[in-house]
Amino acid sequence: MNNKYRIDIDAVSDYLEAESSPETNRYVFAYTITIRNVGQVAAKLLSRHWIITDAHGKVQEVRGEGVVGEQPHLLPGESFRYTSAAMIETPVGTMRGEYQMVADDGEHFDAEIPLFTLAIPRTLH
Repeated sequence: MNNKYRIDIDAVSDYLEAESSPETNRYVFAYTITIRNVGQVAAKLLSRHWIITDAHGKVQEVRGEGVVGEQPHLLPGESFRYTSAAMIETPVGTMRGEYQMVADDGEHFDAEIPLFTLAIPRTLH
C-alpha cells in the first residue's frame, strides 16, 4: 500500500462477564481500538464495516458512519482510541473489518482492521 496513506490499527478485547449470560448464549465483549495515522497525509475516518463471526460460523456485519459517534481527523503521527462492545452467541469469536477513510488531498482509501479474537478467559490456550 502507498505509504502516503497508511493507518495502523491495534485491537484489544475484554470479556464483560457482568453483561453476559452464558445460559442464554449471550457473550459480551468490549474492544478497544487504537487508530494511528502512520502515513504522510492527514485523513478522516468516514465509516466502518465490521465482520463479527462466532464459533458456529454465524456472521454479523455492521456498517455505519464514524466510530462511537465521531469521525476522527488524524494528522500524520496522531492516534485515536475508543472502546465499544460486541455481542456473540458463543464463548469465542472473531472480529475484522475496515474503516473507510478520506485523506485531506481527497483520496479515499480503506484502512484494514486485522482479525482479532473475542474469547472468555481460559477458553483458548
